[in-house]
Amino acid sequence: MTELPLDQILQGDCLEILKNLPANAVDMIFADPPYNLQLKGDLWRPNLTKVDGVVEEWDRFSSFKDYDAFTRVWLTECRRVLRRSGTIWVIGTYHNIYRVGTILQDLGFWTLNDVVWIKHNPMPNFRGVRFTNAHETLIWAQKERGARYTFHHYDMKALNDDLQMRSDWYLPICNGKERIRNNGSKVHATQKPESLLYRIILSSTNPGDVILDPFFGTGTTGAVARLLNRHWIGIELDQEYIRVAKQRIEAIQPLEKMEFVFDTHAKTPAHRVTFGALLESGLLRPGQDLYLELGKRNGEIGEISATILANGHLYYQGITGSIHQIGRAILNAPCNGWMVWYYLDESSGNRIVIDQLRQKVKAEYARHGGE
Repeated sequence: MTELPLDQILQGDCLEILKNLPANAVDMIFADPPYNLQLKGDLWRPNLTKVDGVVEEWDRFSSFKDYDAFTRVWLTECRRVLRRSGTIWVIGTYHNIYRVGTILQDLGFWTLNDVVWIKHNPMPNFRGVRFTNAHETLIWAQKERGARYTFHHYDMKALNDDLQMRSDWYLPICNGKERIRNNGSKVHATQKPESLLYRIILSSTNPGDVILDPFFGTGTTGAVARLLNRHWIGIELDQEYIRVAKQRIEAIQPLEKMEFVFDTHAKTPAHRVTFGALLESGLLRPGQDLYLELGKRNGEIGEISATILANGHLYYQGITGSIHQIGRAILNAPCNGWMVWYYLDESSGNRIVIDQLRQKVKAEYARHGGE
């Protein structure tokens, strides 16, 4: 295969397909491999309803030795196809992440960070014999130690209301409307939330970069990559996952206006809701306009508008900054951006103050123990 199959899902075994991809060709890899959960029997809630857990064959390995051999093969091929400047993200739990980390280091990857995804709404431990498993671990590693790699530090600060982003990420699990279901059942047991991929892709890739996902599932990586103006390649064996992923990605409308929305390179306490959280959760979108409230003169909201950038800053007449900074620059007065910027609610046609979105997210955090 001489050319990269950009923005395509390749059906088949990732161990075979990876071997056919050209070397030094992709900029970033996100891998959500089988966790090898080693589940024995069904799990039941106290009300005698069955837990919809991971029971698929792709998560079953006969031994740690077999799992390690599988992991070594796909990571070896991933390292081959990754550019020298590229990085890889691998997510897992205590069942597998330590084994994956050892093999990453053995193969020559250099660990940049381990990031803890702390879930607002984890599944409880129904048997009460262990702590509730409320997090997953991501390893972020570069192909070669000392090589130049992409990291948008200032974009991450902007996404976090201009505070340096930490390695503990408080994000909800994939649930509600985002969770893809068929006749009430989850299509994929381990579907990841778009907010997680939004942060990963924005932090470590540039517009136009190529992102590879060797365990594509229902296409979260492709959907967020398309939203953020990146190319993607997915590898997936299951035909039903592929069908769902294609529908999902095709439904994402790429933003055609203003490349600067994505090419930002802009220069919290965990429970604090940032403006960036509204983007990560999909309540607002890059390229969307916000409208500045100018005292509601004559009962109407002023027509000044600014464009949301992918990192959570606003763009207005050649300047960029947070919702507070841009509001202050326009009003020439102290400004609480949450109270002066409005978004257009498409369902009602009304303009609504963005603080209502913040309160919605805060309520969700509180409901699941996030505050």
